[in-house]
Amino acid sequence: MASSKRSRAATHRNGKAAAVPQVFAQRLLAWYDEHQRDLPWRKDRDPYRVWLSEIMLQQTRVVAVLEHYRRFLKKFPTVQRLAASRESSVLAAWSGLGYYRRARMLHAAAKVVVSQHEGKFPNHREGLQELPGIGRYTSAAIASIAYDEPVAVVDGNVERVLQRFIGKDAKGDEVWQIAESLLDLGRPGDFNQAIMELGATVCLPRQPRCLLCPVSANCVSRGELKVPQAASRPHKRTIHFALARRNGEVLLVQRKNNESLMPGMWELPQLIPADANGNALLSLRHSITVTDYSVHVFETFPGENSAGKWVPTSRLASLPLTGLARKILRRVAAM
Repeated sequence: MASSKRSRAATHRNGKAAAVPQVFAQRLLAWYDEHQRDLPWRKDRDPYRVWLSEIMLQQTRVVAVLEHYRRFLKKFPTVQRLAASRESSVLAAWSGLGYYRRARMLHAAAKVVVSQHEGKFPNHREGLQELPGIGRYTSAAIASIAYDEPVAVVDGNVERVLQRFIGKDAKGDEVWQIAESLLDLGRPGDFNQAIMELGATVCLPRQPRCLLCPVSANCVSRGELKVPQAASRPHKRTIHFALARRNGEVLLVQRKNNESLMPGMWELPQLIPADANGNALLSLRHSITVTDYSVHVFETFPGENSAGKWVPTSRLASLPLTGLARKILRRVAAM
């Protein structure tokens, strides 16, 4: 067993795969052609749809994006429609996906595409990277998928696949160089989607499914690559909210525009613990980035001069609510 592992390791030099890149690409693409998931943004190579999907998928799992993508595209079918919309409408459509800065950058980029590029996305990586909210990975993904530009991508899934394949904890520019060396120049967009797909469905973070991997024959690790990681524990916090309703309206407050988290979004008024009297109308769990919240909602009956704004329940769906506020209001059947 030890000699077998040494022989596999011997096929790699200086941490870079020495296996013929064409073989890697051929096996990966053949697997992708047969096993790729049926995802709505793969129906065509429309750069607007590719861009939208890539922004939504940042820090968010595919299963959580699917329905949001369909609804968002129905409301904003073109980059022109998105650019012409109010930010509040964009945030309302984004609600539930989290990381709202992505939505603001999406809106800003749409305006640039319409005002400076006549509604057409730049057709190369450098031009795409000049748009708000588009970095090295996203520009390469759009350029390769929509325009067949021969550029590699590296996201978390790709990095994990390549680290295991070469048996080394490669980072930064090194892992980008490895991705470039393996890229199929004839089908760069499909290759990039294939290697991301491999990381998402086969080369999993834990318990990788190596028996199903099309490139396992040349993989050094053939399983989990042990990489030291600092242990991180989520922060825990308890918060209390007031739910006030009258004549088909709900009392909401708007977060200040200078807030670091979800500025300008609408939510239920918070209560200090001393004011949270009686039994909670609703209790639930909610997570935002690295914080786990224990949420308790109390029915209250504030007076006419209560801070906040009374909003008709018929308007809630079009309001940029925080994901937590939307979750609470759906639980109490207010929307």
